[in-house]
Amino acid sequence: MSSRETILARVRDALAPLKQRAAYPEFPDTVAVSPALAPQLAPGSDLWAAFSARARLVHGTPMEGGPAALAAWLREKKLTRGYCDPALLPQFEPALAAAGLTIETTFDRARVDDYEFGITRAAAAIAESGTLVLSDTTTSSRLAALAPWVHVATLTRDQIHATLADAVAALGDDPNLIWCTGPSRTADVEGILIEGVHGPGEQIALLV
Repeated sequence: MSSRETILARVRDALAPLKQRAAYPEFPDTVAVSPALAPQLAPGSDLWAAFSARARLVHGTPMEGGPAALAAWLREKKLTRGYCDPALLPQFEPALAAAGLTIETTFDRARVDDYEFGITRAAAAIAESGTLVLSDTTTSSRLAALAPWVHVATLTRDQIHATLADAVAALGDDPNLIWCTGPSRTADVEGILIEGVHGPGEQIALLV
């Protein structure tokens, strides 16, 4: 076996599904949640408000008002061409078309730079951290969610979990989850924080 074959075989072995998953750690929620945040995450509280506050702290953009609000925002930013999840098209097309925006429902990787925004569905959100959760199950195109400068993840109030522990328990054993806490960022070079390097530079959570 050549060195190349040996390396690839090791990679394949590492990526092979585990025969048995490790059990999730058990701990009380009171240990994981900051006491300062606990009142905002208590049962009956407005989790969208809590999520929005935390998302803004990490430069995320929570947005209410559905497709009409998004269309107005995109028009103001002069972002006129993008991708939309086909399942969302009936809901979004009237407002986006009225704003003069061009929408495609197939993301052509040969024209990746043509897309100024991508609209997909979130799997969940976490109020405690202002995090959006994407999954291959609900995201129509992972590339459309990661490549354009602006990513819009739609979600409903019932998709917002109070804590990380709640989300982990609710999301089950899905092996392909992406946790997005604000825009993509890195500080690899001289500790200078730069946003939008490995993914979207603008991460919008759109309540619908």
